[in-house]
Amino acid sequence: MNANGILGATQHKLATEHYSEITAMFRRGYKAAKRRNRYKGFEMVVMARRYAGDLRQELGLRNRLWARGREHVESYGNSPVIVYAPEHFTDEELQVVTPPEHLTNKDLALDPVIAAGRHGNFFDAAYTAIVGKPDWMRRFDKIHAQGKSLPKAGSGRRWRELDSSMSSDALLMNIFCTPAVAASVAVRGVLGVDREATPVFGWRARVQLAPGRFDRTEVDMRWGSLLVEAKLTEGDFQTRASTIVEGYRDFDAVFERELLPRVELRTARRRTATEFAEEFTQEWEDVSEDGDAAREYQAGIVARATEAESAVAGYKGYQLIRNVLAAYAEECSFCVLHDARRPDLRERWFQVMAAVKHAEMRVRCKVLTWQELAPLLPAELQEFLDLKYGIVGPGRVASSVEDWFKI
Repeated sequence: MNANGILGATQHKLATEHYSEITAMFRRGYKAAKRRNRYKGFEMVVMARRYAGDLRQELGLRNRLWARGREHVESYGNSPVIVYAPEHFTDEELQVVTPPEHLTNKDLALDPVIAAGRHGNFFDAAYTAIVGKPDWMRRFDKIHAQGKSLPKAGSGRRWRELDSSMSSDALLMNIFCTPAVAASVAVRGVLGVDREATPVFGWRARVQLAPGRFDRTEVDMRWGSLLVEAKLTEGDFQTRASTIVEGYRDFDAVFERELLPRVELRTARRRTATEFAEEFTQEWEDVSEDGDAAREYQAGIVARATEAESAVAGYKGYQLIRNVLAAYAEECSFCVLHDARRPDLRERWFQVMAAVKHAEMRVRCKVLTWQELAPLLPAELQEFLDLKYGIVGPGRVASSVEDWFKI
């Protein structure tokens, strides 16, 4: 066998061993994607799902171990998500953290750490700072979108989005609410923030639409002259119909619309009266890994269903487009903070960034990974990010989940 033959056999073996899930997804959807000449876009969707799924699986395992001794519940399903609840120190824990014996109970009550309690989803110093700032604490007002499908909290409290171990907003606040981080010259330097400022979370921008109308879009964080979009396990940056995106006043002033990634948005269809119910329901069913005939049959069903759906033109990366327009209106910079284990998100951001018309605006668009930020943070916070999220600086290896069982 020549060198090319050996290389081909090796690649086939690796694909079989490590990417069986991706192969199965390609088999189910390749024909329909090729029919619409969108093979590349379909490939990116499959890889994005794989990256996001792998990260969710790792975070799920890490948080299942991190949650030991902390108040939490697990969501229902095959891949449970850990959701934490705020808690107060028990009498036994107070004895551990009690300062010298001559301090009174009143002194203990005034201690900020004891007064704040703790929250399993947060670094203790960050949570203490959050409780001490009403503006930051208001981020806990946002109710968890799937809260009703979670086990009830023992206190009866409704679940919040920041309680979820998969929350990118919680990760963002864990870092930038920790004392000394916002004041760090190194952190400000890498993000291009030229002066000391207090981070504002959930900042409401004013992106102008038609005259007299504004989109009060929510930006994850504003820090001085910097707007930040944080991502962790989210699938993508959302899509929107062209009529909505092109309705922004400055859209054509900022972007070359022909260079932006496009998509056809299809609406779910209703079954026709002459259609077999079995065929209608099989459009979304999974098929067995070894059922080639079944996969081919289902691919045909899906292809016919897709053709029956109505479609409107749309744009990919809507959150990115909207936030770039917000940065343009506010004369700010805009940075995407994402996990290095999600290269698909960086690729999407580069596609949108390449469509920005003017170099002056393009250089205000930035990208940074949590891993690149980690070495600039306090040592205890770095340890927290390593254990709970698997986030460590470039060149370092995250702590092995298996090692936790030896602790």
